[in-house]
Amino acid sequence: MLRSLLCLVALSASVFASQPNVLLIVTDDQGFGDFSINGNEHLQTPNIDKLGREGVRFDRFYVNSFCAPTRSSLMTGRWSLRTGCHGVTHNREAMRPSEITMAEALKSSGYRTACIGKWHNGEQYPFTPPGQGFELFFGFHNGHWNNYFDPELLRGSVPEPTKGYITDVLTDEAMKFIDTHKAQPFFCYLAYNAPHSPYQVPDKYFDKFKAKGFEDNVAAFYGMCENIDDNVGRLLAQLDELKLADNTIVLFLTDNGGTAGVKIYNAGMRGGKVSVHEGGSRVPLFMRWPAAKWQPHVASPIVSHIDLYPTLMDLCGVTAPAGPKLDGVTLRPLLEGKGDAWPERTLFTHNPIDETNKYPGAVRTQQYRLVREIKGPAGGSKAKANDDSATAWQLYDMIADEGEKNDIAKDHPDIVKDLAARYDAWFADISSEGLQRFPIPVGHAEENPVEIHAPQAYYGGAMQFASGPGFANDWLTGWTDVEGKLWFELDVVNAGEYEVEIAYDCPAEDAGSKVRLSAGEKSLEATVAAAPIKDIPLPHRDEAGKARYRNREWARLTFGTLSLGKGPITLTLEAESKPGTQVMDFKHVRLKRL
Repeated sequence: MLRSLLCLVALSASVFASQPNVLLIVTDDQGFGDFSINGNEHLQTPNIDKLGREGVRFDRFYVNSFCAPTRSSLMTGRWSLRTGCHGVTHNREAMRPSEITMAEALKSSGYRTACIGKWHNGEQYPFTPPGQGFELFFGFHNGHWNNYFDPELLRGSVPEPTKGYITDVLTDEAMKFIDTHKAQPFFCYLAYNAPHSPYQVPDKYFDKFKAKGFEDNVAAFYGMCENIDDNVGRLLAQLDELKLADNTIVLFLTDNGGTAGVKIYNAGMRGGKVSVHEGGSRVPLFMRWPAAKWQPHVASPIVSHIDLYPTLMDLCGVTAPAGPKLDGVTLRPLLEGKGDAWPERTLFTHNPIDETNKYPGAVRTQQYRLVREIKGPAGGSKAKANDDSATAWQLYDMIADEGEKNDIAKDHPDIVKDLAARYDAWFADISSEGLQRFPIPVGHAEENPVEIHAPQAYYGGAMQFASGPGFANDWLTGWTDVEGKLWFELDVVNAGEYEVEIAYDCPAEDAGSKVRLSAGEKSLEATVAAAPIKDIPLPHRDEAGKARYRNREWARLTFGTLSLGKGPITLTLEAESKPGTQVMDFKHVRLKRL
């Protein structure tokens, strides 16, 4: 009996030790053309290039052309609308907690799991990494961060000050996690927020490209790309030093097409981030696993972000927990150089803006790209249901015309009809469960207090967001009418007494407004005290960043304690009087269960 038990333990230990580690690196807004391995002669990315040359390079790898939808599909192996993710802000970026992520699947098989960096699939537990299978979370929930130097980040749900440049700080944390768990299989999801704007980068990187004559935003962007490459080099060197490189699957990809660098070099493609043309969603994917003895090569079949979940389950020998059906397929045959038997596939792109828009969208086969776009500088980011500004379908032969210069739709109406019908059927399928802005959960012990931010609010009256459409870190301003109000749809998971406060500012000349905070029939009142505006200077390299990305010191207004029952409820903030020109600028509401 004892001998059998010892054999079983030895066998289990052997299987456990043979499981590969996984290091998944994602960068933000870095396009296919922003790497020297892909022909960009303006910058150098030797460490990422080396990773690509030592493993398998997927030449036609597609993601969404927006950040959050790519991340939800990456984590789940499912088209983003199926997960509930249908935007990048206003809580449309969240995915259902019932989705099974690759972190949950790997964790169930004994992996230690970490999410480090940008999440962007929900701001409150259980939408957050700790609610989606990650034991360690260090980073931020939002679509972008405003300050890249000495940033205050979240460890779990608790703010933590840091020192240094954000990409270096995140790499340090990943290296610490890898070192701590080097004796057991680990999954490290390292999601850099660079080179997404704001364009902030240390002098030595900026100065190098500024000296070449580039505009400030491009010089900063390219500098951020090279800083990322240096940090990837640090990670790969650590794997070598710890003798983990042989049995670690390293994946490198980006989340959508490029931004500042597109006008300089775009590998001959049309479009960048938010575009449904090739340059909006074709990005690099490099995979290296020395123990698998893959022959380094370039894989040319079209593949997608939805394929990485099933691929990792396959390579790691993990049976995922029961959950929703996957849309992706394992890439093992292509990794092993067996592409001759790879079936013809149809991939899709949809730019989810709100609960209703069907376009912009695109269909990609191995030969063709069918595109229906909405014109304008925002690439359709203001699209609505049945938007009549959507173009007719355009068709491009991606073998003969990689730059999408010649629309051949009129010459091939049969192909247009076929691919358009595939898009219609696909969109109807992936949106069949309906889309909604999820209510904000409050009362979980895992996140107490809960902060709910202005971009997650509904609002009426003259209010608008200070920096545009209400992206991350923005606030509501222009509350000039007493009839105006803002409200949040909540889901109280534990009834009880909640201490409530808001973050705001208000010039002295506007102080004195009476405001009421209510939930159902219960309400609290307070007087808005003077809270002068105190802007915090940020190290932007470009002038546009100074207007778009702003930080302030915010005052706190405590309302007292509100009794909340379990279940859905609307939390409303409204003005009862306004002696000045406006009530306040509103940043967030904070609820703490007592």
